[in-house]
Amino acid sequence: MRRLEWYSRAFRQLFGVTSFGVTRRRAASECGGALIESALVLPILLLLLTGATEFAMAAYGAIEVTNAANAGADYGAASAIAAQDRAGIRLAASSDASNMVTPAGASVVNTSVTYSYICSNGSPTSGAPPVLSCFGGAAVETILTVATSATYSPPVHWPGLPSTFTLTGQAVRKVSQ
Repeated sequence: MRRLEWYSRAFRQLFGVTSFGVTRRRAASECGGALIESALVLPILLLLLTGATEFAMAAYGAIEVTNAANAGADYGAASAIAAQDRAGIRLAASSDASNMVTPAGASVVNTSVTYSYICSNGSPTSGAPPVLSCFGGAAVETILTVATSATYSPPVHWPGLPSTFTLTGQAVRKVSQ
């Protein structure tokens, strides 16, 4: 029995095999292979990470611009008086997009406000603002549209892509009477 153990131990030492079948020694041609593979994969991984980060920053900016349009539309849709307050609508939109600022601290969100009119019964309106009427005694409803836009400039400029992107948002609300 001892002789069998000695042969087994000598075989393992000679060929570098453990009791679990894993080799202990590496061939001379495999030395440094992991380092070379890491050196080849690391730049690709960093490019993917940078691209994903920039995409996330652009998506965040688009969400901010859309939320700014919603804030302006919510302010204007609160009442007929607030709907005519274009400065207040612009202020609500730019306040909501406070993260979209230039390095100097100025807001970069541009806001436009438009109005359209419909009748509550679906009939067409007649006349021109501020004197509108509907057939059949239906009420005139004001539809407020707030559109916002901002320019996004990514920190890293990629070849083949524009250096700036325009992010837009729009919100439509019926004004409370």
